[in-house]
Amino acid sequence: MTDDAPELRASDADRERVAEVLRDALAEGRLDMAEFEERLDTTYRARTYGDLAPITRDLPAGEGLVAPVPRVSMTKDPAGSGGWAGRITGGEGSSTWAVAVMSGFERKGRWTVPKRFNCFAFWGGGELDLREANFADGEVVINCVAIMGGMNVVVPPGVEVVVRGIGIMGGFDHREEGVPAEPGAPRVVVTGFAFWGGVGVERKVTRAERLRLKEERRREKLERKAARRELHASFRDDVEEAHRTMLDGHRGLMRERREERREERERRRGED
Repeated sequence: MTDDAPELRASDADRERVAEVLRDALAEGRLDMAEFEERLDTTYRARTYGDLAPITRDLPAGEGLVAPVPRVSMTKDPAGSGGWAGRITGGEGSSTWAVAVMSGFERKGRWTVPKRFNCFAFWGGGELDLREANFADGEVVINCVAIMGGMNVVVPPGVEVVVRGIGIMGGFDHREEGVPAEPGAPRVVVTGFAFWGGVGVERKVTRAERLRLKEERRREKLERKAARRELHASFRDDVEEAHRTMLDGHRGLMRERREERREERERRRGED
């Protein structure tokens, strides 16, 4: 954001960019739920860049950063390609293997999955979380060998999953196979061998995405409540208006009858 234009009006996209930083901060434990809800409410009520600037001023802008660096930029930069194309980076992976012997291993967060990742577990277990990962290629192979142990591969929605592992007194989870891939999404091939062990595959959204969806549902619920209140108020106004119309009609009818009786009395007096 440019400090020389704090009064420029903020767009919905600007507010959503700030909300995304808040969701990440909640997921990382930098904000508690009360702080998150308070700041999120302030974000959606903000009208200018100057209103948005203080909301993320004390939050870092990068994994592992401690120093209070960049606030959310509100400048109108050209839109990047985004999507899956931005997550298939080429090159080498940031980690290519993992071993757990009577212990465990974990790969999660922002890391780069190599073209082939080898992992081994003996009387132990491990988890490979690909939800926030980049991919070295459009197709990556996760080779799992589990001996009296277990592993779990977590993939984000949109990727194609193919399972080719062999299990002896163990098995590989095939439930996520057959789900259509999003355009440009990578393919994750899970292969290997399991003996008295298992390799699970599950598809999950990130915590930040869950929070975003929860917030969307909360906003939709509030909008529905507001619409119901407006409908109720409109119905009440219509009923009151109909009641007033009925009373006015009744009063008019009573006046007409009184006028008729008065005219009838005068006519009779004239005849006498």
